[in-house]
Amino acid sequence: MPSPRVRLSENELHRHRQVAEAFGSDPERYDRTRPRYPEALVNRITGNGTKLDIVDVGCGTGIVSRQFQAAGHTVLGVEVDPRMAAFARQRGTDVEVAAFEDWDPAGRTFDAVVSGQTWHWLNPVAGAGKAARALRPGGRVSVFWNAELPSPEVLRAFGEVYRRVLPDSLVARQWTANAIDGYVMLCDKAADGMRTTGAFGETQEWRFDWSRSYRRDEWLDQLPTHGDHGQYPVAVVEEVQAGIGAAIDAMGGGFEMRYTTIAVSAVRNPE
Repeated sequence: MPSPRVRLSENELHRHRQVAEAFGSDPERYDRTRPRYPEALVNRITGNGTKLDIVDVGCGTGIVSRQFQAAGHTVLGVEVDPRMAAFARQRGTDVEVAAFEDWDPAGRTFDAVVSGQTWHWLNPVAGAGKAARALRPGGRVSVFWNAELPSPEVLRAFGEVYRRVLPDSLVARQWTANAIDGYVMLCDKAADGMRTTGAFGETQEWRFDWSRSYRRDEWLDQLPTHGDHGQYPVAVVEEVQAGIGAAIDAMGGGFEMRYTTIAVSAVRNPE
């Protein structure tokens, strides 16, 4: 997902949507390289361990779905991109192809609605309204994102490459600002949407801090799934990869990336 470290104009929002649609061009790479979510988050959402029926909004390749399935829950994915949906099905997740705002629960109700790294593609009010319609009273909606928190050394080194090769790009600006600020803004919008429906109790914000070590090839494998890399010629992306690879080599061949998983959650009011 493109990291929301900067505010976008209307034209950039249109391009942002094009970036999202590009993810399905290589679902295997996306699934292989994208970071997972803390088990503490899964446990916080699911509570006392009772088996739940869960809807995963914008399930993509099923990364979030499989984490909840591994914890013993039943998951139905809703995904707008048929290529991503097909991959998720191959990995064992039931998926219905639709934009969540247009998806029809068809009278079914669920214990939880979750969304990892995707809620910002939805209208927050329409999305919250559809979640309320799909949830049983007392059910929980939880939306969350992984925010990268690179060290000053990594931020400086990677930023220099992007400013040199793609100076006017969204991804170049992503390496010049604080990631948390953008994700807090997304959580605020999600919380406002939940409150606007009048269907939920008080919203809660959760944060989980963790880190992951990357070797050079691991980061370069993940790199095309970030930002707007897919919107540029292959030769340009290869130049970026060469520059980033050289920067990682200069760090000793690897680095530690800190993450904060930030979530907003609310419980469906009793009827």
